[in-house]
Amino acid sequence: MTELILIRHGETDWNRELRFQGQIDVPLNATGHEQARRIGLRLAQEDVHTLVCSDLVRAQQTALPVAQYRPIDQELQPVLDAALREQSFGVIEGLQVADIKAQFPEEWAQWTQFDADYAFAGGESVRQFHTRVLAAVRALARTYPQQTVAVVTHGGVLDMIYRSAKDLPLSGPRQSLIPNAGLNRVRVEGDAIDILEWADTEHLSDMPPQPVYDQRKQLKTSWP
Repeated sequence: MTELILIRHGETDWNRELRFQGQIDVPLNATGHEQARRIGLRLAQEDVHTLVCSDLVRAQQTALPVAQYRPIDQELQPVLDAALREQSFGVIEGLQVADIKAQFPEEWAQWTQFDADYAFAGGESVRQFHTRVLAAVRALARTYPQQTVAVVTHGGVLDMIYRSAKDLPLSGPRQSLIPNAGLNRVRVEGDAIDILEWADTEHLSDMPPQPVYDQRKQLKTSWP
């Protein structure tokens, strides 16, 4: 059994600008750095054995305070794992929704059907992405048995884990809240993933509201 503390990276300007970030290396903005600092303080006294993060810069910057704010005898060095990257969106990465609709209208229409096997040119389908994410999660459980592992990753990755834990279909819109810098705790044992806590933002309670990503209503107010 392995317990994972799953953390979505802090906010970036592209979250605010409503752009698909995908695997483009976008750094945290000032709000994201403050969110990361608060995560570090929140986890400083927890019994975390290992710190793993996506190799994208926004995840690494979020992980840094988690590593730094430990007691001296419990220092952590982040282990980078490219398998924990966000879903690749191919040709639309870096674009806003209005630009995608103008440049790729047919592709956008297909995307909004939530077909698990559809992918933008050069990108991953949800099914391919899900396979990558679940392999990464199971690898963590094999590598760090009986440990608590803090994992800094991305909204799409967390969506794949949530769907697996809840036995939800890969087709269809996201059904869970995944705020920037939120804490999510799961237990992994074999192929089973059990959610212990999801979308905990107590450490962010006095910060300004962040963008909301609601695929169910197709409100394009924030993108992974």
